[in-house]
Amino acid sequence: MDTIKKVVIVGGGTAGWLVAASLARQLNILEDPQISITLVESPDTPTIGVGEGTWPTMRNTLKRIGIDETDFIRECDVSFKQGTQFVNWHRLNADGSDASYYHSFELPHTQWRTSPGPYWHHLKSELGLPYADAISVQPEACRGHFAPKTMATPAYEGLLNYAYHLDAGKFAKMLARVATEELGVRHVSAHIEQANLYEDGHIASLSTREAGDIEGDFFVDCSGFTGLLIDRTYGIPFRSVKDKLFVNSAIAIQMPYERPDAPIASPTLSTAQQAGWIWDIGLQTRRGTGHVYSDDFISDEEAEKQLRCYLGPASEKLDAKYIKMRLGYREKVFHKNSVAVGLAAAFLEPLEASAIFLVEAACNMLGELFPRNREMLERLEKKYNDSFIGRWNSVVDFIKLHYYLTGRTDSDFWIENTRPETAPESLKEYLDFWQYYPPSRFDLPSNLEPFVRESYEFILYGMGYGNYQYDNSARLPHLEYAKENFARIGRMRREVPSQLVTNRRLLDQLKDFRFQSI
Repeated sequence: MDTIKKVVIVGGGTAGWLVAASLARQLNILEDPQISITLVESPDTPTIGVGEGTWPTMRNTLKRIGIDETDFIRECDVSFKQGTQFVNWHRLNADGSDASYYHSFELPHTQWRTSPGPYWHHLKSELGLPYADAISVQPEACRGHFAPKTMATPAYEGLLNYAYHLDAGKFAKMLARVATEELGVRHVSAHIEQANLYEDGHIASLSTREAGDIEGDFFVDCSGFTGLLIDRTYGIPFRSVKDKLFVNSAIAIQMPYERPDAPIASPTLSTAQQAGWIWDIGLQTRRGTGHVYSDDFISDEEAEKQLRCYLGPASEKLDAKYIKMRLGYREKVFHKNSVAVGLAAAFLEPLEASAIFLVEAACNMLGELFPRNREMLERLEKKYNDSFIGRWNSVVDFIKLHYYLTGRTDSDFWIENTRPETAPESLKEYLDFWQYYPPSRFDLPSNLEPFVRESYEFILYGMGYGNYQYDNSARLPHLEYAKENFARIGRMRREVPSQLVTNRRLLDQLKDFRFQSI
């Protein structure tokens, strides 16, 4: 029975260093000298640096690794993210004003003892509020550029649920420092020339130009789109989803703030365009912006023009970075004694910032089910592959939902996205059911679903889907409670300015003070 002692990670960046730090902590390699983790990365791999969004899960990930929240915010140009504001996705207003809705991070179960969707539908004329506003104060906090906590709130806790916007390049450097200086990870800077295999197809070692052969028992491929192990060594086929998700290109511009005290947006701003959408992420010192689009429906030149028009005259002298994307995932990512994580495994468009979350999910599963010997590899391989193929298909469903429900008919891109043959069958089954029933706890039974039922509700109700009719006594047993709760949240909404400080103010305070450690 061959014991697995040497873990080798191929590639750095956010994925590689997050895997390294997470595994080092979960496997406790400082206390177990028999286990080692080595990360090998090329010395000249560029970073894209467009500004990244995360999910609230990142708070637990960082806390588990042992990273102080104040240090993280200071070092990685971090700001607080409280969800996504979708602008002009479901319609274009005739008067030219923006039509928007929120997918906020404050989920209903934190404020409600029953699902509020049916009650909002029944009372929406009386309430006169969009769904997200009616059930939570978070959209109001976002409109006022407020932070989800104050200096009195302990590290990683919040008055409202939150994640982060961050500089991915700086984040990778911080993770590298923590992993190597505090957690015992070995770092090798070298060009990998090939993987050397045993007769049974398992990887024995990596041949590098500068550091010779590096032996290992288990290998993690975090080499990005290159896929040094999953593609170049094993040739695992790539399953494209371009027939469902059309965007295949992006243009990124790092946009300075007009003045040092400019407000910092609380949500990721996603503004729909003729053939895609523009992201706008507010960091401490700049905005990370870009245009995600399909070059089948618009030229690169026109896409850049639309982005610069959105940003205004100040963007004219700023450099734009073009990125070509291949959307899809590997048919399997765990193979023999290797697993691909991050872009080497899959890339599904950045609309809901699922990329880093899926790396976190990989770290959690590898850490909890780490194979201690080769006999465990085959059993873990099937479970891991089934789990992540299910996750990726769920992400495709959820992202497509945003496009499929649009009421826009102003361009071929939006019209094409509403054709039934472009939607996954699983999504169409959900929507067929949700025509007559609101989403319920019976719809998404797996606890591994990337997007929970409440997330679907934000999109469905934000896009105006469903027109449910209820018999008050039979179908709305908690109507009086719901009315009282809507009123309570309305009172809380008016108190937001007196209870919270702005993102800018809190981040400025963190330059001199620290959150209390938990």
